[in-house]
Amino acid sequence: MAVPKILLFYCFTPLADPEAIRLWQRDLCESLGITGRILLSKDGINGTVGGELADVKRYLRKTRDYPPFKTMDVKWSEGNGDDFPRLSVKVRDEIVSFGAPHELVVDADGVVGGGTRLSPEQLHTLVDEKEVTFFDGRNAFEAEIGRFRDAVVPDVATTRDFVAELDSGRYDHLKNTPIVTYCTGGIRCEVLSSLMVTRGFSEVYQLEGGIVRYGEKYGNDGLWDGSLYVFDDRKSIEFTGDAAVLGSCVECSTATKRMENCGEPSCRQQLVVCDEHADAIRCAVHRN
Repeated sequence: MAVPKILLFYCFTPLADPEAIRLWQRDLCESLGITGRILLSKDGINGTVGGELADVKRYLRKTRDYPPFKTMDVKWSEGNGDDFPRLSVKVRDEIVSFGAPHELVVDADGVVGGGTRLSPEQLHTLVDEKEVTFFDGRNAFEAEIGRFRDAVVPDVATTRDFVAELDSGRYDHLKNTPIVTYCTGGIRCEVLSSLMVTRGFSEVYQLEGGIVRYGEKYGNDGLWDGSLYVFDDRKSIEFTGDAAVLGSCVECSTATKRMENCGEPSCRQQLVVCDEHADAIRCAVHRN
């Protein structure tokens, strides 16, 4: 029986010709029946793809044969077989859209001037030694169903909102304290931590491999609570079967981990919703 798998990956590395890489990646995925989303820029590659296990393994092996991608960060998860309806391979100014391509500096070793990397084990050691602030590097709606305990969750609707949020002064009181940035797979924190360092935050860390790698190590027995939002048809995943349910339905406040698109055609929000109201949800703007 075919085994569907999801591969989450990124690599910050200078690319002289992103368009040529795009064509190669598109042809490679099509030849293997791989679907998903891949973004390329002059600073590297970022993607989430899915397919049968053997095909995804071939994709990874061939992609890593390209020397700049040899040390590409990868994470595996279970797929359903229909997680990605199509293939999209695009070139953009950024492989993660902070709207600040001019601020990012990348060399062959990755992002220059980012936070200190922490493995899940090193994170626990740091928390035992210091009073740290967890800083969520995701969109605010993602944190509604899962987050690190007592984390600061910035009120951002998109990743592009982070620059203005950092420049607002709301977090200046944290500039001389230990801060641990985290995100789904680690890529957003690569950029976020560098933006924080350049703005005078003096002790910035980033959780290497993100929530995904932390959950693989500790499940629900560590500092993470709830479900993890993912940007594919699965919508969310849990690391163990007894994950806490943190979300509450936008319509009736019932405890739930389910997330769906707002039912209003002009609305692009993701909303927490229970099964009963899943077919008729509206964001606050359209509900009244």
